[in-house]
Amino acid sequence: MPDDSRPAVLGLIGNTPLVRVTRFDTGLCTLFLKLESQNPGGSIKDRIGLAMIDAAERDGRLRPGGTIVEATAGNTGLGLALVGRAKGYRVVLVVPDKMSTEKVLHLKAMGAEVHITRSDVGKGHHEYYQDVAARLAQEIPDAFFADQFNNPANPLAHECSTAPEIWAQTEHDLDAIVVGVGSAGTLTGLTRFFRRVQPDLAMVLADPVGSVMADYSRGQPLPTPGSWAVEGIGEDFIPSIADLSSVRQAYSISDEESFDHARQLLRAEGILGGSSTGTLLAAALRYCREQTVPKRVVSFVCDTGTRYLSKVYNDQWMTDQGLLQRTRYGDLRDLIARRFEDGRVISVGPDDTLLTAFQRMRLADVSQLPVLVDGQRLVGVIDESDILLGVHEDPAHLRLTVASAMTVTLEVLPPGASLVELQGKLDRGLVAIIADAAGFHGLITRVDLLNHLRRSL
Repeated sequence: MPDDSRPAVLGLIGNTPLVRVTRFDTGLCTLFLKLESQNPGGSIKDRIGLAMIDAAERDGRLRPGGTIVEATAGNTGLGLALVGRAKGYRVVLVVPDKMSTEKVLHLKAMGAEVHITRSDVGKGHHEYYQDVAARLAQEIPDAFFADQFNNPANPLAHECSTAPEIWAQTEHDLDAIVVGVGSAGTLTGLTRFFRRVQPDLAMVLADPVGSVMADYSRGQPLPTPGSWAVEGIGEDFIPSIADLSSVRQAYSISDEESFDHARQLLRAEGILGGSSTGTLLAAALRYCREQTVPKRVVSFVCDTGTRYLSKVYNDQWMTDQGLLQRTRYGDLRDLIARRFEDGRVISVGPDDTLLTAFQRMRLADVSQLPVLVDGQRLVGVIDESDILLGVHEDPAHLRLTVASAMTVTLEVLPPGASLVELQGKLDRGLVAIIADAAGFHGLITRVDLLNHLRRSL
């Protein structure tokens, strides 16, 4: 492919800023974050997307009209889509179903074809995302399987770009780097570079609880993999390109701690990072606070938090996942997704229009709303079927008031009612209204009950 066809945006990959953390307690240490979120595709994976495609073009594995295939947690796919689509290639990506909606929408907006598969199965299962991608690469003519977990261009990208940038930006004065492992390209590339220029530099591993990498780096037998909500780092196997020889310390970070630190970073430093950034920050702060002599430490904002607005930065999702702490009552109020006393109830008034009710349902992704007078007193409930009943014959009915269609005969459960009583209400096709002498507390739907039972597993 001629040089003049190379998109100018690719020249913006790399040379990302390094900023000092000033609003957290870093003990005796100085902590810096490299803002990989500032790459044009929004993550550190832009580097390997460019490197793997350039290498495949040079050696003939990727030819004009070819197809790029990859298994990805989202960001590698975005890097490949950024570069591949800009160069005119078809891009086919396989992502596990725990990936954020924003990533999937971004991939599709760039013209990538996205196959979503299961995230609850391990390597060797026919629906494991890497195995699905490998099969697609065999089935699609002229396909190039990027295979980030085994592709030598992956760590080489970091050895030749990320590492020398950090070394220059820290003015050749650096003691430790805190890094996570997804494909292990970042860790391996940094290890190779710093082994030459600063052999005493410590690699510090930040790993989600449930991943096998931290235990493996400590020389322990491979544990049975668990599950984790953090995206992009953590593995249930050891990638072939992984070099853990320079890892001096490893921290296992829970989902709760990771998500909380990502949110803290935005509030304290104004930096909007993703879930893996929270994992790295939590580990970096632990490492810094444990040191007894001053050290200069670098970690990463791996990707932009705009890809997690529906998850990390969504209080409702965080609550549903049990990742956001709230008052526990030990009764049915704990099952209410949007509690009135928390100011989380989405409601309408009796004088609002049915169109307003429908729009609020869509915005909140619910199928029923409480009807409150002055936002306080419960007088009814309205659901999708109430709206549809009249609108089916005449869409103009959307201009009618909520009072004209709402259900006013309310069957209420007190917070102290049993799960059996709750199940009885739900089995009759009703939403459970939880209220007592103190007033209205909220609604419980079948989804809320299922979510409660899931969290108890």
